[in-house]
Amino acid sequence: MPLRSRRRPGGALAVLLATASVVLVPAAPASAGGGHGDDGRGLRARLQELVDRPDGPPGAIAVLRDGDRVRVVRAGVSKVGTRRPPEPADRMRLASAAKAFSGAVALRLVDCGLLGLDDTVAGRLPSLPADWGAVTLRQLLNHTSGLPDYSSAPDFVDIILSEPHHVFDSRHLLDFVAGDDLEFTPGTRYQYSNSDNIAVALMAEAATGQRYEDLLASEVYSPLGLDGTSLPSGFELPRPYLHGYAVEPPHPVEDVSTRFGASGAWASGGLVSTPRDFSTFAAAYAGGPLIGDATRLEQRAFVAGVSEPAGPGANRAGLGIFEYTTRCGVVYGHTGNTAGYTQFGAGTPDGRRSITVSVTEQVNQRNSPALLERLRAVEEDFVCALLAG
Repeated sequence: MPLRSRRRPGGALAVLLATASVVLVPAAPASAGGGHGDDGRGLRARLQELVDRPDGPPGAIAVLRDGDRVRVVRAGVSKVGTRRPPEPADRMRLASAAKAFSGAVALRLVDCGLLGLDDTVAGRLPSLPADWGAVTLRQLLNHTSGLPDYSSAPDFVDIILSEPHHVFDSRHLLDFVAGDDLEFTPGTRYQYSNSDNIAVALMAEAATGQRYEDLLASEVYSPLGLDGTSLPSGFELPRPYLHGYAVEPPHPVEDVSTRFGASGAWASGGLVSTPRDFSTFAAAYAGGPLIGDATRLEQRAFVAGVSEPAGPGANRAGLGIFEYTTRCGVVYGHTGNTAGYTQFGAGTPDGRRSITVSVTEQVNQRNSPALLERLRAVEEDFVCALLAG
């Protein structure tokens, strides 16, 4: 869920959330090195290559988890002008990787029978437009709903551009597109939309009578011991945090860590977490005990679709999760990008291992296609190192 610097081109999409239609992106070419036998020095060199690029991020950190064994690889700095490296306990914005967390909440509720994957918008959220009524939870989770994307709505864009720290009523974000028709017949095709995960969170609240923030705490943070993860409504970040930057050579880098508030992203991308917590979650969500076996089978019913931004290898969309088929094997996870941050987190099918790669710059197909290609190649190298461990 991209947040972008005002100086970047892109018109109405250069704001808090802007995904539009996502096209299938071919797998990035395999990079030199980074194969099965790569060691820690080789992996660090791959991150350093990104940081050293004129258009590269000031900082990068990767966490490889294998059971209780954790390896941290990093390059660059946590804040420009200092020598402090990125740390596993530093806060950072998860951007659209937060959609995996709303997926986890929903699938946990499916597990215990409080929600059903075929529950409809009409049945759970009757106040939303009647034309959206047939959309199911399943279609929201795999982005085949056809809901128009509120983050592209002109009124929403105008507010973000004029007042970046505006505090939205997160539970009424879909009001910005309530007068719009569905983009297509639900279930007929894939189209990434930030509206989907807002509706998922609202369904979870309707089913339980609890606030989404409380459901995150009871269903995700507490079971996994995530003490550095939160869903704020404001623009500030808890310290210490990884500073995120707009990088536009030849201009000096610009700190955009707190440029936008989180309330306009909410369940679609407002989470703040740490590399350590993100890696713990990625393993559990991909294949660990967080979700029951029957629900896991539903989660892994994949359709053609690419995460935003594209992750390593070939991408397919499941229920709140993506499949990444790399040259070394398959992992399941999610990506995200927002002003100052780009995220990739994935775990192995058995949930024993995970990899997260976090960089302190927004990288996507629209604003930095060449850098995204390199980042995907680096992510694939790290997946290969994970699977070889």
